[in-house]
Amino acid sequence: MNTAPNRAQMPYRDCVGIALFNDRGQVFLARRILTPGPDTSEVDAPWQMPQGGIDDGEDALPAAYRELYEETGIRTIRLLAQAPDWIHYDLPDEVLGIALKGKYRGQRQQWFAFLFEGEESEITLLLDNPGIDPEFDAWRWEDFDKVADIIVPFKRPAYLEVHKAFAHIPGQIRARRT
Repeated sequence: MNTAPNRAQMPYRDCVGIALFNDRGQVFLARRILTPGPDTSEVDAPWQMPQGGIDDGEDALPAAYRELYEETGIRTIRLLAQAPDWIHYDLPDEVLGIALKGKYRGQRQQWFAFLFEGEESEITLLLDNPGIDPEFDAWRWEDFDKVADIIVPFKRPAYLEVHKAFAHIPGQIRARRT
């Protein structure tokens, strides 16, 4: 008996993704806290840009502000751009029906680019906040052109779409500094 989930009948989870740039045109990456279990699908490449679900009745932009704060403690930002279309990724077969609580085939994400205008001391990852479970245990700034090669392979096509949508931003940021 085949009990494998039918990918075509599973929905995408609606989410937001955040490309957070610093004043040097680099993008923020954080390392996921990996806990053993069926949702551990990113063991080999736990670095990613912040992302998270859109709550019922919530619009994408407020969700992006909320998710960024919940995951990083960051509030001092300015909106730069929004990707023109939803960007999708599919889970690999080996975690389909397990990861994302077993409900989704992957994620459908609305991506936003923000400029970080605060001090790096604002970045806390909320590891000490008892009301929020932390998702990350480390962070770094990275060249935007390298991100698609750093993240988990099954998300690479989505990250290439994010790069295409925001490729102009690092150069614009650096040009403003001169």
